[in-house]
Amino acid sequence: MFDVLIIGAGAAGMSCGLVLGSAKNRPYVIDKKIAIVTHQKTSHLQTALFNNVLGISPETTGTSILESGKKQLNDLYPHIEQIENEKVSGIVKASNCFEVITNKNSYKAKIVVVAVGYTNLITINGLEAYIGPHPRAEKEKNKIWLKNTDHLVAENLYVAGTLAGWRSQFAIASGSGAHVATDILTLWNDGKHTKVHDKISS
Repeated sequence: MFDVLIIGAGAAGMSCGLVLGSAKNRPYVIDKKIAIVTHQKTSHLQTALFNNVLGISPETTGTSILESGKKQLNDLYPHIEQIENEKVSGIVKASNCFEVITNKNSYKAKIVVVAVGYTNLITINGLEAYIGPHPRAEKEKNKIWLKNTDHLVAENLYVAGTLAGWRSQFAIASGSGAHVATDILTLWNDGKHTKVHDKISS
């Protein structure tokens, strides 16, 4: 049983994982089991080139970020399990958790974060009731979102990134994933607003 399972390792999903990982020494996080499904073949980052993102060197490709993000998460926060080479096909609500079904396995999680792209070709069964036309994309592009309030789709089911209704900008998607992570940390911290900052030691 995972406490959190993140689906998708693009800008939103990986940012969510990094923020959750960085809180590992907080007393309300120490015993938490966190995982991320790192299937990335349909990520919009596959064809991205970044010249307009603060802190990222110009000419950086999205493909390189996809790889370096997984390495960063593994090097800094190896306690977060990376589930590779599996694609999620369904999410089923149980009495006290979700069952997340992939093409190879099934996993149980108390909280699920869906952070895949906003294409209408989404193939995750169990999300149909929440799908609607994307509010910030041209209608002719047939983009979708998961209807949510402040990233919360249903109890313990979150969405992050473009699928949450945000515009397709790397910084926006990353911030959305970090937002969801801090909401989960706040939940674990008995509702006390929580954020995680690393600081240079003086």
